[in-house]
Amino acid sequence: MAIKIGLVGLPNVGKSTLFNALTLSEVEAANYPFATIEPNIAVVEIKDERVKALGELFSSKKLIYNQLQFVDIAGLVKNASKGEGLGNKFLTNIREVDAIVHVVRLFDDDKIIHVHHQIDPLVDIETVNIELIFSDLDQIEKWLKKNKTIVTNTGKLKAEYNLMLRLKAHLETQQLLSTFNFDNEPIGFVKPFNFLTNKPVLYVCNVSEEEIEHPNKNSHYKAIKHYVKKTNSEIVFISAKIEEEISKLPEEEQALFLHELKIPSSGLNLISQTIFHLLHLATYFTAGPQEIHAWPFPLGTNAKEGAGIIHSDFAKGFIKAEIYNYNDIKKYKTEQTLKENGLLRLEGKEYLLKDGDVCHFRFNI
Repeated sequence: MAIKIGLVGLPNVGKSTLFNALTLSEVEAANYPFATIEPNIAVVEIKDERVKALGELFSSKKLIYNQLQFVDIAGLVKNASKGEGLGNKFLTNIREVDAIVHVVRLFDDDKIIHVHHQIDPLVDIETVNIELIFSDLDQIEKWLKKNKTIVTNTGKLKAEYNLMLRLKAHLETQQLLSTFNFDNEPIGFVKPFNFLTNKPVLYVCNVSEEEIEHPNKNSHYKAIKHYVKKTNSEIVFISAKIEEEISKLPEEEQALFLHELKIPSSGLNLISQTIFHLLHLATYFTAGPQEIHAWPFPLGTNAKEGAGIIHSDFAKGFIKAEIYNYNDIKKYKTEQTLKENGLLRLEGKEYLLKDGDVCHFRFNI
């Protein structure tokens, strides 16, 4: 199952250009607001070199990589929640995503219109965040109105009602719900609301082609780094224009182009790695002659839970897991050699999976 990512940002920040580059799509990226109206959705593979290497070791017929699903939505403007621009229609398209990628413009270009007529990434971030806050407030206020009579007359849902009042007060101070202390709160009640301001955020700062090698030379670098650290988010610096150019090259030429520009990694690799870190995810593999399959899992997942990621029956009938690590099979080449060196283990259901584990689950239904 693909990890779902929502792309947000003001109009003309390079959001659709980045979407095209990451997903090899051809959506309109025009020099005017609201070129994107309906959401554009694309799924891309994360080209983990470990999958390819395992495929060569096992002579596998099929390689299945982790996937990211990107949802590119209409650019947001001030008062969108009140109907400005395209309104907040787009917000419904990202309530189900696992994380938000917020594209922020740091480059100057007189030929590309900025809706605020000046480059100020912190103002841009605040504009988008306020609209997300308004959207969450709208959800909370509707719930409070709907359930007030139930709480007043029967006393039911009183704890949930009081929590919603506290969330409302928090949002009204223009703070994101990601900064709210949910300790000792009925978090299971909150989860189905998919509050936008409680989602993990990666800020993708779009810098000029000239600044990509040294983004710290951008005049806004320090301010946005400080903001991101304060909000416990993540940040990467890329040039959407360069990523677009790279995406049009043959695959064998892309690495050379990156090397010439002294860029250590493609935008897709950088974003996917940071998303995994942001969501506290790692990868285990299943391997054999038929296929190599990468499976993302939350850190802290045990072997039984990991088996359930493949199919619920694997967890229900879990017996044991044969496990070794990618680095070991890369060194010793065969499972038989791993056995001889004591590196292939039988683990029980409580074993905590590690990034790079190669697993064969034994189960009985």
